[in-house]
Amino acid sequence: MTQNQKSNQMWGGRFEDRPSDIMEQINASIGIDKRLWRQDITGSIAHAEMLAKQDIIAQDEAKKIIDGLNKIAEEIETGAFEFKASLEDIHMNIEARLRELIGDTAGKLHTARSRNDQVATDFRLWTRNAIDELCILIEELQDTLGDLSEKHKKDVMPGFTHLQAAQPVTLALHMDAYACMLNRDKLRFKDCRGRLNTSPLGSAALAGTPYPIDRDYTAQKLGFDRPTHNTMDAVSARDFANEFLFCAAQTGLHLSRLAEEIIIWATPQFGFIQLSDSWSTGSSIMPQKKNPDAAELVRGKTGRLNGNLVQMMTVMKALPLAYNKDLQEDKESVFDSYDTLRLCLLAMKGMLETATFKTDAMRKSAEMGYTTATALADWLVMNLGLPFRDAHHVTGAIVKMAERKSCKLDELDLTAMQEIEPRITNDIFKVLKI
Repeated sequence: MTQNQKSNQMWGGRFEDRPSDIMEQINASIGIDKRLWRQDITGSIAHAEMLAKQDIIAQDEAKKIIDGLNKIAEEIETGAFEFKASLEDIHMNIEARLRELIGDTAGKLHTARSRNDQVATDFRLWTRNAIDELCILIEELQDTLGDLSEKHKKDVMPGFTHLQAAQPVTLALHMDAYACMLNRDKLRFKDCRGRLNTSPLGSAALAGTPYPIDRDYTAQKLGFDRPTHNTMDAVSARDFANEFLFCAAQTGLHLSRLAEEIIIWATPQFGFIQLSDSWSTGSSIMPQKKNPDAAELVRGKTGRLNGNLVQMMTVMKALPLAYNKDLQEDKESVFDSYDTLRLCLLAMKGMLETATFKTDAMRKSAEMGYTTATALADWLVMNLGLPFRDAHHVTGAIVKMAERKSCKLDELDLTAMQEIEPRITNDIFKVLKI
């Protein structure tokens, strides 16, 4: 082996010296992008089939390459494959092993492509699969919320604004609000999937390739809707990653809001919910404690999801066309957001499925705070013809009277209310009760 070959087997012809140890460390991404191995092999198989179809390589060479790639997939699945940091990334690790298995024919696999369009293709494939899996988990959590809504459609609780009791609602309505949020989250992910589902393969480094390739063929083989339109954009675009990260952060935000309510409801001061032991933790010093740590962790992990979005957008904000090594920083945040959101969705589903809702306490709380005051104002408008602002003033005076008497609105005497508005009748009590 020559000195040039010692510098780097894959790209070292231009270089006399090998990279320094620190350069190898900062340049290597295999610790992160090895998660793309399945997509890398799938894309390489489609590329090899296309090369043979277009007579760019021989059919027997393509078969040899594909058999070797399938062998590598088996090795990775069984844990027999050795990932090497010296080979930088998943693409070179697989290609180097392919050369060990089938010899120089392996070098023909990289004909008419670059690592630039290769990684862009792999990353889109991985993100597409991640979206499909997250959408399933979102739907499962929606089903859990739907079951709770059906079970508690007649159970009354206080609805809040400013965390103050506002109007009576049902637990079903409250749970369904989060199901609606999750539905929008799912639709956002699906929209993201639709936009990312174009194939960069064949764009090569940035300017395409002189070989007579068939990009439509590889796009179809890989399940893409069509090839990307512009080769420079194809290898440098990561807005699909940004969009994925935003969708994950927005979903995490919704889960965090629900987690916050679970945490509040689980306090003795509220007593609306009791989490199962399997979704709670204790205290090392206070034996009475039953902490909603799973909910708190869901709430806390929102920070990771938001941070990943900011990190990726910061990486992209000043990159000139086309590919830049900065884009090596694109995958870790996406992988982490997928892992984090997946865990949060599973945790939230587990907490809600095993929780006990204290509906008696909810109803009792709904009877406090004069939550039927708005219904009283509406009754004055609909039955007495008062302008709403006047009805609002009358109702406020009645609430103030109830406060002075330390009683509920439906415990006031009719005559007492008639001192404020003489036309009030006994029918008023129909709207004052929860």
